[in-house]
Amino acid sequence: MKLRLLRFNAFLLALAVLLGAGCKSPETRKDLSSLQIHIEVNPDGTDRNGPVTVGRSVPFQVNVDKLSFLSERHLKEASVVEVMGGFAIRLQFEQKGTWLLEQYSSAYRGKRAAILAQWEGQGRWLGAPRLERHIANGVLEFTPDATREEADRIVVGLNKAVKIYESGRY
Repeated sequence: MKLRLLRFNAFLLALAVLLGAGCKSPETRKDLSSLQIHIEVNPDGTDRNGPVTVGRSVPFQVNVDKLSFLSERHLKEASVVEVMGGFAIRLQFEQKGTWLLEQYSSAYRGKRAAILAQWEGQGRWLGAPRLERHIANGVLEFTPDATREEADRIVVGLNKAVKIYESGRY
């Protein structure tokens, strides 16, 4: 009987060690940001698309496909850049993301790309820039509906997520 008890306890010990090794995630992932980019589509009466409200001071609605076509998994790097009259968030996508951005910016020229970000327990639609031209370089730059401090925190969290995806520890 003691032998069975020892095996059982050894199993529990091994399980506890494995679970304990995976418990790093709350400390390392709490300051990550996520990003989803949804394409504007015409309402078709199905549940595959729906309206979202973008902006706080001057809100407007955009009907978007509920499935995003780009996310933080496609990012190579995010940064806050100075532009005339303020700042913008610059998203540089890796190869697959560049291909997707190129494809969607060509196929949906004139439509909006609604950008949803989540960071530090909050989230909102940051912007919906119109895709006016074919984007082949993998760079999407937009003025976010966010304070400079929020934009900085979002970008830091996105870059941390990029490092995690690159290392394969997600």
